[in-house]
Amino acid sequence: MLSERDLQQIDRANAGGAIPAVFVHGLWLLPSSWDRWAAVFAEAGFAPVLPGWPDDPETVAEANEHPEALAGKTVGQVADHFAAVIGELTRKPVVIGHSFGGLLAQILAGRGLSCATVAIDPAPFQGVLPLPISSLRSAAPVLTNPANYHRAVPLTFDQFRYSFANAVTEVEAKQLYEEFCVPAPGAPLFQAAIANLNPWSETKVDTGNPDRGPLLLISGEKDHTVPWALTNAAYKKQAHNPAVTEIIEIPGRGHALTIDSGWREVCDTALGFVKRFV
Repeated sequence: MLSERDLQQIDRANAGGAIPAVFVHGLWLLPSSWDRWAAVFAEAGFAPVLPGWPDDPETVAEANEHPEALAGKTVGQVADHFAAVIGELTRKPVVIGHSFGGLLAQILAGRGLSCATVAIDPAPFQGVLPLPISSLRSAAPVLTNPANYHRAVPLTFDQFRYSFANAVTEVEAKQLYEEFCVPAPGAPLFQAAIANLNPWSETKVDTGNPDRGPLLLISGEKDHTVPWALTNAAYKKQAHNPAVTEIIEIPGRGHALTIDSGWREVCDTALGFVKRFV
């Protein structure tokens, strides 16, 4: 079921008649991490829609107080949830996702649900083979305990500093941690970790669908969680699609590139790509 907040955003987007821009957040973040992006896209004439994952709390404080609300969400469940959101829109949207949101954005594009897609430091889909050491270290807070599959797992500041905020100052890293970081469901990381051993993995992306639409993949040069090797491997698989497929690396940026002080450069890059096709 869609939340009242989601339904209100859908109604506003449909009433205005503009092309919707659906933003998909990843693990350890909430929809509010996209607020500044939404304002930029609205100014450019799009109708921003920022759905939560199922049962997402409204605020960071609420999420940290009630982490159990975030537990137990799988990639397939969240993809179907966003598909349901898109199904209520009267116009096919642009879809923009970060991290696991970038994986979800590609799943939705593979279903033919977006008119243009931007995947930023996207989590790997089934068939993406590299296993960078930094990615394994970033996922270790979840994957080292099998019981975390059914839990929502918080990050310590040091873990957040390594996996998200390694390319900013410690002062900014602490500010980002306090403002944005929430517990995250463990299931998606376990699903990604065994995707290439599971032929029925929910992380599978239909890279060949001719209705996929234009796709841009963005990689942060210093990203520990999803380094260039992973994003480039996804690009090589997506590049076989007949639609436009592009990749760009943003110099000097880590996994927090959508929320840190340099967010506007990444936002403008995504918006510039979308405006070429929409």
